[in-house]
Amino acid sequence: MSLLSASVLALAFVSVLSFVCVEASVHDYAAERFAAKGNAFVVHGGSEGIYSSVPGLNDTDVISDNGDSFIRFEKVAFRRSKEYAKFSSGLVHAIIFEVEDRETIGGSAYGGQRAVCCTGDLAKLGVCKEGEVIHRPSTKNPGWPQVFGVSFDVDDEVATLPSKSVEVARTGMYNLYFIHCDVRLKDLVVEGKTIWKNPTGYLPGRMAPLMKFYGFMSFAFVILGIFWFSQYARFWREVLPLQNCITLVITLGMLEMTLWYFDYAEFNENGIRPTGITIWAVTFGTIKRTVARLIILMVSMGYAVVRPTLGGITSKVAMLGATFFVASEVLEMVENVGAVSDLSGKARLFLVLPVAVLDAFFIIWIFSSLSATLNKLQARRMLVKLDIYRKFTNALAVAVIVSVGWICYELYFKSNDIYNEQWQNAWIIPAFWQVLSFSLLCVICALWAPSQNSMRYAYSNDGSEEFDREDTSLTLIKPSPLPSKDVRPTPEARSLQGINGSPDGDLEEDKTE
Repeated sequence: MSLLSASVLALAFVSVLSFVCVEASVHDYAAERFAAKGNAFVVHGGSEGIYSSVPGLNDTDVISDNGDSFIRFEKVAFRRSKEYAKFSSGLVHAIIFEVEDRETIGGSAYGGQRAVCCTGDLAKLGVCKEGEVIHRPSTKNPGWPQVFGVSFDVDDEVATLPSKSVEVARTGMYNLYFIHCDVRLKDLVVEGKTIWKNPTGYLPGRMAPLMKFYGFMSFAFVILGIFWFSQYARFWREVLPLQNCITLVITLGMLEMTLWYFDYAEFNENGIRPTGITIWAVTFGTIKRTVARLIILMVSMGYAVVRPTLGGITSKVAMLGATFFVASEVLEMVENVGAVSDLSGKARLFLVLPVAVLDAFFIIWIFSSLSATLNKLQARRMLVKLDIYRKFTNALAVAVIVSVGWICYELYFKSNDIYNEQWQNAWIIPAFWQVLSFSLLCVICALWAPSQNSMRYAYSNDGSEEFDREDTSLTLIKPSPLPSKDVRPTPEARSLQGINGSPDGDLEEDKTE
């Protein structure tokens, strides 16, 4: 599969998804079925970081969109089948609690197994009523958790929660669960929606800082673009194929950052995430990362600088790029399109692994190719190209070391934040990778900026820069025997002889550089 065919498949996938309306800050419940958790039956209604309402913006006692934070219930109903409607039921609860108050939900008798629904032993202790959800008032947040519910009368198939808005006066990670304890309510489902709002808009708290971040990154790409395109326009006669590829990456980066900014801005304004913008932002970002990795790999192999083509490994490079594009596109689609809560899905854990393995393969191939290229440049005393490749290698090494360190920190951060209590700082993790890739792009732009001396770094077809076709492969090659006296030396051998003893070698180098 080529990179082009992979792109076509991904764009077809994008076109299908673009017809799906995805709501994010608006949590929609489309016949969500209750699942057994311990001795209770539960539906997770959402989890979002919410900042406290801004005092002074709303002078009335009525909760409004003007500076208030709230969770609003709209037409939330519970539905049971007709065959199980011949009896009245216990309460079906809606419970909202801040993550620090999670211990106020549930309990245990005599230090035994923790239960959400009141058991007979707990009822004997007088702490709850058997068959109801156990909850206690919070000592840190008066009036919380918020618990209310509705029950079924005989022959009722639908029980509807009253529409209400719950104001959030304290910043925190809030969770909503629908819970019941009646084992007779088989096949019970929940329908309707809830709307979650922060003081400045509908963006979930974890995502809110990313809107400003992508605005800043859009500006940074504009500054980089002005520098690069001005140099490109001045020295367009001296432009190398490599510099055309860098131009493509900068253009894709500008598009990606701009789309992400408008995606979050639209989401924050209306509470409904614009699916089309999200998909295109994801796709442009994936194309940019794929092209950037392929460019770094090809430069490491010496393409357009010390060799005219990749030779027989072109198909292998294209296959690696296509595979990375597909794996990365699927991961980003799952993570961003249709994201409802401030929680990462379990599916992401399975999709991250292929991308991580492909990234590791890129790194190994890049550095093994760089090693071969540096050795060739040093042996042939191409000092100008050797200097720029050493700087390029150092920049890549620093980026890899910083990446490994950040991955370790990310693992530490997530392992110590099981309940998402550090949600206000979680935006830094995706932002870091954008800053790191942008920094590396700036280094590459500085090293290979178009100039009047650009052709000094270009491949020269004079026979002195012919690389072995398999020098940049990952396989070991058995050295060939030295040529006999009867065999006429190759152009590469003549170049090496000139370097070692012939004065013509210096002239050849001067001509090349």
